[in-house]
Amino acid sequence: MKLNKKMIVLTLAASLLITGCATSSPSVEKEKVQKENPVIQQEKEVLEKVAEKKEIDLQEIKPNEAGQIMVLMYHSIKEPEAEFTRTPDNLRKDLEYLYENGYRPISLKDYATGNITTEAGYKPIVITFDDGWQNNFNIIKKENGEIEIDPDCAVAIFEKFNKEHPDFPLEVTFLINDNIPFGQEEYLEYKLKYIVEKGMDIGNHTATHVNYINTDAGRIQKELGQIVKLVNKYLPDYEVNTHALPFGSRPKDKSLYKDLAEGDYEGVHYKNIAILNVGWDPYKSPFHKDFNPLAIHRVRASDLQKYVQGVGMYDWFKSFDKGTKVAYVSDGDSETITIPKNYEDVIDMNRIGKKKVRTYTIEQ
Repeated sequence: MKLNKKMIVLTLAASLLITGCATSSPSVEKEKVQKENPVIQQEKEVLEKVAEKKEIDLQEIKPNEAGQIMVLMYHSIKEPEAEFTRTPDNLRKDLEYLYENGYRPISLKDYATGNITTEAGYKPIVITFDDGWQNNFNIIKKENGEIEIDPDCAVAIFEKFNKEHPDFPLEVTFLINDNIPFGQEEYLEYKLKYIVEKGMDIGNHTATHVNYINTDAGRIQKELGQIVKLVNKYLPDYEVNTHALPFGSRPKDKSLYKDLAEGDYEGVHYKNIAILNVGWDPYKSPFHKDFNPLAIHRVRASDLQKYVQGVGMYDWFKSFDKGTKVAYVSDGDSETITIPKNYEDVIDMNRIGKKKVRTYTIEQ
């Protein structure tokens, strides 16, 4: 569960109320505060539970936080299934597979920064959508003028699955262009705010889906700055800081890579903490010495061998199952990195910050 500043402030207030009065005993005053401020007490209990470090059976869980994490790349959600199209039913099938096989979504931002809070024994996975298709988030206007979210669009499918499986976080990143993101211009503000309020994310896919190969610094800055400007028009405090490369392209001139990461356009500043390639394979742990948040590999979210040729999502799931690829398995503690002893040399100690590293030997 994510804790916000309000919860922390309220909890501190409760603590002061409990300890700051001398007119009655601490136990009586505490009971009074609990009765008068049930929300404060509930939030205090949540914080206390989070603070407790759960002991896990390392031999049973076998955590490996040096393993690989899959970043799934979706595009359009509609009929029929095609190269860059997933049907609504196949998306539902994908979510069921992820859930039943121990995968739990995390945000792209948390992956890039190593803030992984996945429950012990489960495998984090990142889910992304490119292009901002209308079928990612479609609004249906009924005859009486009321609106509803299309149950076959991506947002509705994820929300419904999360409602049915609360332990499957609603973590999705939609990387948009400036071609009326999600269509339906009259609902653009509603859609952008809805996505963020629900805890999902908006990322940058450039204004015109430009091919970067022959671009210059000015064009790169314009393409990225325009998306930040668009989103901040409706969400002034929201940070658009993740970027998916259109076509997976990069400038021929490598000196321009810095402009993909950070720049300015017409008074708008952007800084990307994660840059995504088009499709590849599962990528490294954020604590791996070779992890590069500005060149993250993705996996095509498809099982059509005609297009994915052995490198689709289900191909890599099989590789994890067989052990030919090693999955990241969480220890459930975001402040501790747990790895088998033979993975010690792949961890970058400069990347882990204040986190602790715990090693163990897997018993045969």
